[in-house]
Amino acid sequence: MKPRTAVTLTSALLAALVTVLATAVRSDAYFTDPAALTGWYAAAWALFAAAAWSLRAVSARHVVPLVLAGSVAVAATGLLAEPRTSSDAFRYVWDGRVQAAGISPYDHAPADPGLAHLRDPWLFPQGAQCERPERFRIAPGTGQGTCTRINRPYVHTIYPPVAEGYFLLVHALSPPGTRHKPFQVGGALLAVATSGLLLYALRRRGDGRAAAYWAWCPAVAVEAVNNAHADALSVLFTVAAFTVVAARRPLGGSLLGAGIATKLLPAVTLPGALSGLAARGTARGRARQALAVLLPAAAVVALGYLPYILVSDSSVLGYLSGYTREEGYDDATVKNRYALLRLVLPDSWALPATLVVLAAVVAYVLRRGGPRRPWRGALLVTGTAFLLLTPGYSWYALLLIGLAALDGRWEWLGVAVAGAAKYIGGRAVGDPDLLGTVAYAVAALAVTGGWALRRGAEKRADPAAAQGPGRLRRTAPRREPEPPRP
Repeated sequence: MKPRTAVTLTSALLAALVTVLATAVRSDAYFTDPAALTGWYAAAWALFAAAAWSLRAVSARHVVPLVLAGSVAVAATGLLAEPRTSSDAFRYVWDGRVQAAGISPYDHAPADPGLAHLRDPWLFPQGAQCERPERFRIAPGTGQGTCTRINRPYVHTIYPPVAEGYFLLVHALSPPGTRHKPFQVGGALLAVATSGLLLYALRRRGDGRAAAYWAWCPAVAVEAVNNAHADALSVLFTVAAFTVVAARRPLGGSLLGAGIATKLLPAVTLPGALSGLAARGTARGRARQALAVLLPAAAVVALGYLPYILVSDSSVLGYLSGYTREEGYDDATVKNRYALLRLVLPDSWALPATLVVLAAVVAYVLRRGGPRRPWRGALLVTGTAFLLLTPGYSWYALLLIGLAALDGRWEWLGVAVAGAAKYIGGRAVGDPDLLGTVAYAVAALAVTGGWALRRGAEKRADPAAAQGPGRLRRTAPRREPEPPRP
C-alpha cells in the first residue's frame, strides 16, 4: 500500500470509529438494549483493529499527527453523554464535595444522615426519578432523598489518597452546576496526555505507531472519558514510571507509587520495575537497586495516606476488604472468578493455583526479565493476573492497554476485549459467566498465538540467538591471517 493511500484509509477508518463510538455513547442501551450496545462495541473494536493495522503502512512523518488527532477525536466521543455503563464517577463527585466541606471521605457513607446537608437533587433525586434502573435506593430516615446515583451508598469510599486528591482538585476547579462533566473532561485530558507520553517514549525507541493501541482504543473513550474512571490517572503515572525507571530508578519508583496510591492495581507492575535484578551483580548491589525503586514508591503511598490518617476517625482502607469479598477474590466458588483455571482444576484449587502461577511469573521476570525493557515484565505479570482472575469490570483493563501500547504487544489487547464482552455482553445473554469464560479463553489463545508468531520471527532472524541464553552460540573458528609472500 502506498503511504498516501494508507493515510487516507487510516483516516477513513478513524472517522468510522469515531462515528460508531459516538453512537454507542449517546445511546441508552446499557439497560434498554444491551445486545445492540454489544454490537456497537464489537464494531468499534473491529474498526480500531483495522485502523491500527492500516497505520503500519503510514509514513513516519504522518504517524504523530495522525495518532494525536485520532486520540483527541476518540476521547471527545466520551463527552457526548453522561456516564452510561458505570456510576463510579458519581462517587468521585460526592467524595470531592465531602472533602471540600472539610470532612474525610473515609468517615461517612453517602447514605449517612449526618451528610444530608451536602446532598442535592441531582445526586439524590426523589419521586419518579428513583424508578430508573440505575438508581440506588436509600431507606427512609436517612435524610433528604429516597435514592441516589452513587452505587453502594451504605459503604465508605474505597479509593486511595491520590485519587481522593484528584477528586478534590476537580471539585475545586469545577464551576457550579457542572455535575459529572469536569470528571469526563479530566478523563479526556488524561487520555490524550497518555497518548502524547506514549508517542514520546516509543519514538525514542524508533517508532511511535504502537501508541495508537491506547490512543484509539474504544475502551479509553468509554471507560477513561465517558465513565471518567480514575484508572486513567493511574495509567498516566504508570506509563510515566516505566518511561524513566530503567535510567532513573528513584523517579520511576516515585511515579509508580503515585499510580498505586491512585488505584492500587499498578502494584502488580512492581516486579516489572525490578526486571532482571535477581540475576545481576552482587546481593548488595541487587538490594540497592531494588530499594531505589521500592523505597520511593512506598514513601509516596505512605505520604499520600498520612493526611487522611490524621483527619479520619475510620479506616482509610474504606470498603477495600468488603469489596474483595463481594467480588469473590477470596472465594473460588464464585462463578465469575478464576474462570479459566476452573475449566481444568477443582474450584478449591483455583486460588492456590493462581498464587503459584503468579509467583512463578514474578520469579521469571525478576530473574530473566530485561532491565532495559522493564515494561515488558510489567505487562507479563499484569496480563497473567488478568487471565487468572478474569475480572468482570472492563475499566480495569485500562492499565493493561497502556502497558501493551508501551511494549507494542497488540495480542494483549484481547484481554481488554474479554473484559468488555463480560461486562457489557453478559447483560445480553442468558449465561454471562459462560460468555466471560469463552471471551477470556479466546484472549488467552490470542496471547499464546502472538507469542508464537514473535518467537518464530526471532528464530528466522537469528537462529543461534533463539536457542536461548543457556546455550553457547556456535561460530566458525577464526582463521589466522596468512603471512605476506615474498
